[in-house]
Order: sequence, then structure tokens, then C-alpha cells
Amino acid sequence: MDSIQDLQAKLASGAVSAEALVSESLKKIDATKNLNAYISVLNERALDKAKESDKRRAEGKSLGALDGIPVAIKDNMCLEGSRTTAASKILENFVAPYTATAVEKLEAAGAIIVGKTNMDEFAMGSSSESSFFGPVKNPLDESRVPGGSSGGSAVAVASGTVPCALGSDTGGSIRQPAACTGVVGLKPTYGRVSRYGLLAYASSLDQIGPFGTNAADCATLLSAICGIDPHDNTTSTRPTEDFGAKLDAGVKGKVIGVPKEYFGEGLDPECKAAIDGMLKKMEAEGATLKEVSLPHIRFAVSSYYIIATAEASSNLSRYDGVRYGYRSKDARKLFDLYAKSRSEGFGKEVQRRILLGSYVLSAGFYDAYYVQAQKVRRLITDDFTKAFESCDVIASPTMPGLPLKCGMNESDPMAVYLSDIYTVSLNLSGLPGVSVPCGKAGGLPVGLQWIGKPFQEADLLSVAAAMEALNK
Repeated sequence: MDSIQDLQAKLASGAVSAEALVSESLKKIDATKNLNAYISVLNERALDKAKESDKRRAEGKSLGALDGIPVAIKDNMCLEGSRTTAASKILENFVAPYTATAVEKLEAAGAIIVGKTNMDEFAMGSSSESSFFGPVKNPLDESRVPGGSSGGSAVAVASGTVPCALGSDTGGSIRQPAACTGVVGLKPTYGRVSRYGLLAYASSLDQIGPFGTNAADCATLLSAICGIDPHDNTTSTRPTEDFGAKLDAGVKGKVIGVPKEYFGEGLDPECKAAIDGMLKKMEAEGATLKEVSLPHIRFAVSSYYIIATAEASSNLSRYDGVRYGYRSKDARKLFDLYAKSRSEGFGKEVQRRILLGSYVLSAGFYDAYYVQAQKVRRLITDDFTKAFESCDVIASPTMPGLPLKCGMNESDPMAVYLSDIYTVSLNLSGLPGVSVPCGKAGGLPVGLQWIGKPFQEADLLSVAAAMEALNK
């Protein structure tokens, strides 16, 4: 499907209607069912919203750049009256009683939600294979995963069913699928977008962000969904802004930090060659490459999984078979109700992370693991702060190699965890990051991750846009 800008031009000229765009989107969703990118498709609701958009446009009351544009959202974001499952059996039939703030803002801007996308169960995973509704397929190579946990949203954009989508990123869950499917995925600064209505995995790490066919589309989506929210005390008080304002700024005079720890052992040689080639092109355009160091980054994956699982074990305690969600039919006593409902309702990966999180929070291990992980988190944040004293943005791989083969989540979960090595540090430090395709290796896309200073998404996207221009 065309970019948001192209579609808006067609809508403005009358070459196409919002109803026609939505109908086309729904047809493409049906035609790509084999990819399993969607859990719920909102046919009637989407067509009704499209008619409302066309009526507004005919009356000269268009709501802006997103009015009439089909959008998909990850199925861990609430949409009033629609099923919101987090790809879990425990919420298989849960219907949201309210709408997430980010989704509400999208609809207020005229965007039309056509469906809820598939994902790793409760956003726990890097492959989009742990869904109760079956794995998501990578449209570029169905023998490989599309990345996770927002794989459904990435595939929805990559397969052309929608021009843009929302995902959530706890440790790379937007950037990794973007890299695996050849689209652009942005994780904003923590607090830039409200988490109200996002089913929590790890509250201090989760952040909603956009997927798009290019940096401009991500800028348009972010401009619509950001801002302070009285329902979420962790949202920033910074005013909303136009994140597309600097897209034409280029990279001349920019200093690009290149962490020596990110370009050594463990990075696939073909992926490294593609990234090095792009950095040389940026240098030729007037950017300066400067080596920087992130000495504590080697502890990032370990500290991330301690903190993330600890918060998950706390957040997921609400799914107990009593208040809402799945309830075991075999329970006869209160303990059995809890144990059986959770054992039957949660998948293996979620159970694994709850057990690990409960362990590191237990009285005998809290100081040894959880407290130490939080100290490492501070050291990693300080490393980035120091690195940014001498550079404007930092470049890194998004993934250590090509998309993993399907099935590795079961056969080698440690390899899947280690695929987060370049992304989790941004969630620990709260920094913004965007993955942009920079070339190919083995016929598959390679993602280059740009890391920005806190709340400097506009500058970050300008670098991404400059890279896109060089990659054409």
C-alpha cells in the first residue's frame, strides 16, 4: 500500500475515497490470511468509520493527515467494544470496556482501525511465535520469523494491508520486527506516548510506537499519539510537536557515534557489511563518524530479563481466573482456581517469565538479582549520557543477524533471548530508537538502528529520512 502522504494526496484530489481505501485494505487482509498477521478484523466498524471520514471531507471538515487512512493496532491495546486478547488464551474472549489513549488519539485524528494484529503472547518474545492464535509468518521468507513481539503489526505494513500500524516495544518489540520485515519502526522516548489501555508486560520498559513504510509515516503517527495523559502519570509534560518538521534536514554536520562494543564479535559479517556501507554513505554526505564506548552494555540482556520478568510477574498476577478472563472448569478449591486457570490460560513462554520474575523478587534473591539489575540499568543509562556528549546520534545494528528460523523459540530459547542484545538497552535507559532498512544480506533486509537523545525524535527521524534517501 502507498505511504500516508501518497494516500492523503489521492484522498484530497478525490481520486479515491476513504471507503475505497478501507475496502482495499480489508481485501488485502483476507488475501494474506496465510501470514496470520491479524487476530481480529473490524470489517463493519472500519467501513462505518470510512463513511464518516468521506462525509467530513465532502463538508470540508477533514481532521488532517490521518483522516481516512487505514491503520492496524497490536492486540494488546484496548479498543472499546472489540476483543483484546494479548494473543493469550487467558483473554481469548475479553472485550475491552474502554479505548487506550494512543488509539483514541489516532481515531480523533481520523485514522480508521481495520484490525488488531497478532503478537507474542503478552508481548513476551522476539519471534511472534508464542501466540495462542498461532505464529505470524514473515512475508519475505515464511521459513523465518517476522521478529517479535509486534510481528503482526510489522507484517501488516510489510504485506501492504495498511500503510502504518501501532506496536509496543518492551525490549525491541517494534524495532526487531521492523528489521526482519524491511519496514521502519520507531520506539519513542519512555513517557512520550501514554501507556493507558496498553496491557502491561513490564511497566517501566513498555512504550507504544509506530510502524510505517518510511520515516515520514512514523513521524505522522507519532505526532498524532504523543502527549501528556492524565490517566498515565509517567507521560511527559512536554508539549506535542510536529515530528516531521526536520525530515529534510540531512546529515551534514551531524556527528554519528559508533559504539565499538556493537560492531565486534557476534554480529553477522554480511549484516555488518551492509551497515558499514551505509555509514560510509552518510559520511560522504557530510556526517562525521566517531567511535564511542558503552562499557556496561555487555550486561544489558541479563539486567533486562531480570527487570522485565520481575515486573511481568507482578503485572500478570491480576489474571487469576476470578475477576475476568479464562477460568478453569476443573477447579474445586480457591488455590486450584488460581493454579489451574493460570496453568491452562498462560502459554509456556509466559509461564517461564513469571517463574523467573517471581524467583528474582523472592526474599532470598531480591538483593542479589533485582537490586543489582537496577544498578546496572543506571550504569547503562550513564554510558549513553556520556556517549552523547560527543555525538548527535548513535548507530547500531538492530539485530545480530538475519531473521531467525521458525521454531527456535522452542528448540533454542537462549538464542532468541540473545537476539535482543542491541535493542534492550534503549528500554532500560528510556531512549528513543528507530530501525530503518539499510540494505540486504542473503536476500533479506538488514536493519540499522538509530539511537537518539531523550525526546529528540524529530532529529532522530531526520537522520532516518536522510538514510532512506541514500538507500534509494
